[in-house]
Amino acid sequence: MRVHFKAIESYSSGSTATQAAVANRVELIQMLFDGLIDSLNAAKGHIEHRNIEEKSKALARASRIVVGLQAALDLDKGGDLAANLNELYSYLVRRILHVNIHNDLLVLEEVRSLISEVREAWRQVPSLLPAGATSLQH
Repeated sequence: MRVHFKAIESYSSGSTATQAAVANRVELIQMLFDGLIDSLNAAKGHIEHRNIEEKSKALARASRIVVGLQAALDLDKGGDLAANLNELYSYLVRRILHVNIHNDLLVLEEVRSLISEVREAWRQVPSLLPAGATSLQH
């Protein structure tokens, strides 16, 4: 189970977290990934309908979310996982920029697929938390 907590430790906590704080961080990260997927899906629709202004807004929002996730990484405590996520997030920001410049739906799908994989991994985290952690969050 310690390995799974490395995923949580990859994001800065500021201090020793209680179980409730850990559950809240996990929930927040899941919400950010959901918002990121929503932004990418919106951008796809805007590209298909040639709505360039709205596409740019959706992709800018997606980039801000990725940069926010990246900034929250604790590279000192997170070890290899944090370093790998940092590299992935840098790659995703570059690919989102490519999509914005070229309206490239194939690259947009690549980004969405990568994000979906990471999001799915985060969906598994609540089942890995100690009993009672999720009940303390409300």
